[in-house]
Amino acid sequence: MRSHRRPLVALISMIVLVLIQSIADPTGLLALVGWSGAAPRWTELWTLAPYLVFVPVLLGVTWWVALRAGDRYWTLVVGFVLAILLAQAAACLVMTWDAVIAAWAAAYVTAKAVPTALIVAAAARWLGGPVSRERGERGAVLLPALLFGAVAPLVSGLWWTTVVYAPGVPIARPESGILSVVIAMALLAGATYVCLRWMRPRVRGVLGGWLAAVVAGALVGVVQALIALVIDGVQGDLWPLMAAYVTVADGLAFGACVGWVVGVAAVVVDRIRSATALRVVGAAIASVAVIALGVTVLVPVSLGAPDEPAEPPAGVLRAEGERIVDGDGNQVLLRGVNVNQLVDFYRPDRQVEATRPLTDEDFAGMAEQGFNVVRLGMSWSALEPERGELDEDYVAQIVAAVDSAKEHGLYVVLDMHQDSWWNEGTPEGTACRPGTDPMWGYDGAPGWATITDGAPRCQFQGRDISPASDRAFQHFYFDTEGAQSALVSTWAELAAMFKDEEAIAGYDLLNEPGFGETAPVTTSHLLGRFYERAITAIRAEGAEQIVFIEPSILWSGLGFDSGPRPGFSDDANLVYSPHLYAESITMDRSLGIAPIVSMDRQFDLALRAAGAYGMPLWSGEYGYWGDDADRVARLERYAALEDEHILGSAYWVWKQACGDPQGGLVDLTDSLMRQDCTTGEDAEPRTDLLEILSRAYPRSAPGILTSLSADGAGLRLTGTGGDGCGLEVWVPGSARPDVSSSGLSGVEVTVVPGGWSVTGCADGDYELTTAGA
Repeated sequence: MRSHRRPLVALISMIVLVLIQSIADPTGLLALVGWSGAAPRWTELWTLAPYLVFVPVLLGVTWWVALRAGDRYWTLVVGFVLAILLAQAAACLVMTWDAVIAAWAAAYVTAKAVPTALIVAAAARWLGGPVSRERGERGAVLLPALLFGAVAPLVSGLWWTTVVYAPGVPIARPESGILSVVIAMALLAGATYVCLRWMRPRVRGVLGGWLAAVVAGALVGVVQALIALVIDGVQGDLWPLMAAYVTVADGLAFGACVGWVVGVAAVVVDRIRSATALRVVGAAIASVAVIALGVTVLVPVSLGAPDEPAEPPAGVLRAEGERIVDGDGNQVLLRGVNVNQLVDFYRPDRQVEATRPLTDEDFAGMAEQGFNVVRLGMSWSALEPERGELDEDYVAQIVAAVDSAKEHGLYVVLDMHQDSWWNEGTPEGTACRPGTDPMWGYDGAPGWATITDGAPRCQFQGRDISPASDRAFQHFYFDTEGAQSALVSTWAELAAMFKDEEAIAGYDLLNEPGFGETAPVTTSHLLGRFYERAITAIRAEGAEQIVFIEPSILWSGLGFDSGPRPGFSDDANLVYSPHLYAESITMDRSLGIAPIVSMDRQFDLALRAAGAYGMPLWSGEYGYWGDDADRVARLERYAALEDEHILGSAYWVWKQACGDPQGGLVDLTDSLMRQDCTTGEDAEPRTDLLEILSRAYPRSAPGILTSLSADGAGLRLTGTGGDGCGLEVWVPGSARPDVSSSGLSGVEVTVVPGGWSVTGCADGDYELTTAGA
């Protein structure tokens, strides 16, 4: 029994730690195996996978590691990290039956795996019996290391795909280019060679090579993080640390899920005695490397240029490369505001309205600020209170809003809005687990599409971490009881209504999707599946407008996210639409720490993500920067960055009611057009913010805009490839702007509500300035 003491200690320690975490974690998300309070569904395998798959795999590999990884602390740590990552991959595989997403998802438990492994390894090492510290023969090292590097591009899956991998960071992905792949292969082979030389004398058999591969993956991640730091630079935020975490986690997961190749190869080569046979093995590995490099060369060629999309109707906006363009090919900047006045909010105080009426005066006011787009929030709960039947009165409100927007020259983005899934708060009598608190409801889905399995409607550090809403999102992603299918059908009905409406810029399928219980299975794989289903349904109705794609709420909370996997849809008219809330409502602000992602960097990351998808970028929300002085300064920074990158976006929010749960019960609402909550009357608008938001900008421009800067009525822009009379520039103020230009003809200045419209025709390169730029 003495030989089994260490495995037994490790097993008991792991079980005790899993139980302690499960009991202490009030959300079901922070522990290795959490329990949110939701009842399992025996017909839904994903609800059982954490218990029937994760736990057995975890305990089985833990026993094997403790039995075979020797009595050295650090070999045990690596082994227990391997156990946890393999258990996560196995559980996600059972949830999705997709080995690629399951293997990549293993990286997402790194923050849980490492501290757990450190604790269990300490117990196993110092309570597990006598220490012998025996060393064996080193055995084969070079050929297994070369094999690991050679196979990497062939099994890259979804590893090394997120925004942390700046252009120039070596990754073993065929589409990254031959130089990047060769360097990554060399790094991985070299790190594996070094780790094998250290690990194999200490841990024998397949496990020794496997553990070496795990450590090698982590070391390559460190190198990638250092290179990314040089490329992305230091901006006073925590991004370099976050990037390092992601690269190391990717490397650990790659080593855990593919490293068995190293272990098996090392054992096989050890048993080969013939020099001829060794030469054959070496030639085979070289062949694998050649194939991998061949794939690297051929993949970009096979991808080629995307098929030409079907030409949308002339008046419909469309995505074209990095730009949004109109039917004549003019680049269009969509700049405007969010409207929440049709959202079906929870009412914290039944005596106070949660929204303000939406009238034609609102749209006239937006036009007077120079805005040309409205992101119109809608609620599924109000749209489809009974399953399968759209509410005619609510649909009429949406149609009336679109008509008013169109009358005042505004495009509309229809936004299926939700926050924390639905608009019910904590029921009376609910006992929230320690660490969580009762919460208000917010907005979103109807009750019939809300499946919580009894998980408590309580919140942990904010509304977006709630066991009930997390479980409801999980059911939505897995389409339990057809909840997701119902929303897909609802989008199809809306698309059929508006397919011929040129004022509809597009459809924003779901606001800030929640992460459910198993990111990235939910936030990448299943979110992408929902988007593809909804896009297909919309196109089947003949609606060719843009579809706006959001990453999950993690982007708004952290400043970055993985999002749906690249290639989730082959539709050509898509726009990537994260919410750029860096230095605003991101987690760092509530924790009082340095920004996780700075405002400047978030623009770069969002553009990098949009580029990976091959989509234009448009931020559907931004704002909320704290006190007044801070807010003005940050909005000025945001505006300058938006101009620098020649982008559009929608500010949150035009109006807010005193009973809006997002603003809390306050004396004065936090919106552009404010309400005095002591009197119920309109308060003075935020003219300090509106002066920045209503600055001059090109609503449309021929060819490609190459630079833009603006301050109030002053503007300077340049463009290239202009061919036609599509230039339209908004200039605010009552004073007629002094305009100068080159490369433009037929320049006219026309008074419009709130300011001026400058139009003209371009032929080739052009430049336009107004006084003050």
